[in-house]
Amino acid sequence: MNNPFDLIDVRLSNIETLLLDLKHSPKDHTEQQPETNHWFDLPELCNYLPDKPAKPTVYGWVRTGLIPCHKGQKKLRFLKSEIDQWLKSGKQKTISEIEAEAHTYLSKK
Repeated sequence: MNNPFDLIDVRLSNIETLLLDLKHSPKDHTEQQPETNHWFDLPELCNYLPDKPAKPTVYGWVRTGLIPCHKGQKKLRFLKSEIDQWLKSGKQKTISEIEAEAHTYLSKK
């Protein structure tokens, strides 16, 4: 291997082999776990929410039952999938969606 190109060729072949092995190797089960199973504590939740509410605001939502939460060992925990669903449920309907619902309702009468 006196030629520098031979050395480069060998190294590229090694890299190609490693990449193919990674591509075809079974993935770790923890990597396949959906991100929705992530638990937030209160500061993480405040940082995750789009409006970045203050802790007292979230405590008020918990007290009135506006936000899904879990209590354990005197701590509040929030499941990401439930928070995402809660955020989506606050979507306001467009005028066309309201008109379509009204049309469906009236057509049944």
